[in-house]
Amino acid sequence: MPHDPHTPPAPAPTAAAAAALDALRRDTVDHRFKGLPPDAAGMSVGALAAERRDLFTGGFTTPVLALSAEALEHNLTALETYTARHGLAFAPHGKTSMAPQLFARQTERGAWGITAATVAQARVYRAFGVRRVFLANELVDAAALAWVAGELAADPQFRFVCYADSRRGVELMDAALRAARATRPVDVVVELGAGDGARTGARTEAACTEVAEAVAAADTLRLVGVAGYEGEVPQASPERVTAWLRRLAALAATLDAAGHFAGLEEIVLSAGGSAWFDAVATVFGEFGQPLSAPVLKLLRSGAYVSHDDGHYRTLTPFNRVPDEGGLQAAFTLWARVVSRPEPGQAFVDAGKRDAAYDLHLPEPKLVRDAATGAVRPAAGLTVTKLSDQHAWLQVAEDAADAPEVGDWIGFGMSHPCTVFDKWQLIPLVTADGTVTDFVRTFF
Repeated sequence: MPHDPHTPPAPAPTAAAAAALDALRRDTVDHRFKGLPPDAAGMSVGALAAERRDLFTGGFTTPVLALSAEALEHNLTALETYTARHGLAFAPHGKTSMAPQLFARQTERGAWGITAATVAQARVYRAFGVRRVFLANELVDAAALAWVAGELAADPQFRFVCYADSRRGVELMDAALRAARATRPVDVVVELGAGDGARTGARTEAACTEVAEAVAAADTLRLVGVAGYEGEVPQASPERVTAWLRRLAALAATLDAAGHFAGLEEIVLSAGGSAWFDAVATVFGEFGQPLSAPVLKLLRSGAYVSHDDGHYRTLTPFNRVPDEGGLQAAFTLWARVVSRPEPGQAFVDAGKRDAAYDLHLPEPKLVRDAATGAVRPAAGLTVTKLSDQHAWLQVAEDAADAPEVGDWIGFGMSHPCTVFDKWQLIPLVTADGTVTDFVRTFF
């Protein structure tokens, strides 16, 4: 991804970061990781990957989550080229996957940094060498701020940016950093809320100015820009989201005109979830007003990396602007039919502990015949309910080739954040079923 002259590429990973990633491959395959072959116990993750086993015949147990190697590559490329085309810097939200190997691939493709929601997430990022962290939250935890101060002191190349949306929050940050004897100021962006009834963020421009003034009065902090999350705009529509993004851009100009960004090398203007990044690209692209320093237009979309078969499938901006590209659902949860107690019922061995279900129930996509290995569409099957370890499937009366006990069912799922957090080690699988690698997740 090309970079503007004023925005250097992310610092190169350190030897310690490379060693941390390598340690993931040297970890032992054992009972901690569900779905992996029992006969691989005691092997290293890297050694198991090198065997290139088949997901269906190589000893993997169900339920097992598969991450498509081809879809993952496609999605990484899609946002790399999209952000470059629109002149955006990119700090994908890492909480979607919490997978250091994916952070590394995103950084290799030009990501400016990685976005976090909590310091616990940021600590994982730092353990694996991420050197720019954008915390999309106001940070008022004294112990967490002491950790941030220590990281900034220890690594001159580490950059940390977080939200502020209240004078009280700024006062707490300042007090905690003074107590920690911080040696470098923490960079702060004023968060503009997405409207009345939305999530966090100062609700008015006047309130944002008060926050900016409070930051200016605290020498432990440095105001570097403005930010927010357009995904929380009430009754979101292209018109409403665009209007809010224009308010955000105008706020940056207003605070700059008042001298709040004096002396900066760049001014941060940041937004962007995975549902409206087309609107972000349009509005930020329109932003041509010269400020006192170059503007870092920072997009933070994260769900793209795996996409999904539900929430983001319907909301992806590429549905609105198909000429810009497209994303592919990268997850399939495979489970076996374990019971057919009635003609219209089937039960598989995957449930709430395995499948995302906070937004939509899983969707049966494929049936793999246990006897022949033949794969067919999962016609006439619907998930109606999840128990802890079972999915309830309704089988239509006219369903052709209804599944039998022992058959595999492949499910698509909605909301990638809650897919990743249920699996600590995920097989990376090619279209022919070959497991080529494993992706480690945290939290």
